[in-house]
Amino acid sequence: MGERAKALLVDDRRDNLLALEAILQGLPVTAVAVESGEAALKQLLTDDFAVILLDAHMPNMDGFETASHIKRRERTRHVPILFLTAADRDAQLALRGYAVGAVDYLTKPFDPWVLRAKVSIFVELWVKNQQLKAQAEASKEREAQWHRLTGTVDEAARVLRAGGEKAAAEALDLLEKARWGD
Repeated sequence: MGERAKALLVDDRRDNLLALEAILQGLPVTAVAVESGEAALKQLLTDDFAVILLDAHMPNMDGFETASHIKRRERTRHVPILFLTAADRDAQLALRGYAVGAVDYLTKPFDPWVLRAKVSIFVELWVKNQQLKAQAEASKEREAQWHRLTGTVDEAARVLRAGGEKAAAEALDLLEKARWGD
């Protein structure tokens, strides 16, 4: 479990991306910055993210359309999206953001400590989810190993029941192989 959580930062203005990177500095997250909705969707094809910070107003594909695409994809539909916008507190825009799947909608200027706290929570949830996935895989592997071992014991018992001169030696050989993972 060495993979570090990533945050996807999406804004058409480079200075906003730099500010977001500075705000997230020191958190246990790698910031990946892109300057368009299209670039965000391409990035989501190759990387997994703990959270997406998405500017609502961008040229070409705005944040709402980008979020809509993100939520339609099986691979990305559960990634939390925090909308960030310079627009005035327009309840309609916030509702539109929530309607396309955002977990929060922050207007600029926002308190950087609040943003850090929100991102920290989603990073922590992502880490816990990765740990659960790893534990589930380990449990699945242990179960498969258990099934292999019980199958070998069953085979050894069958050989012993069948009897014969070499039955005990053959059963012992099966059990020894199982013990050492052969």
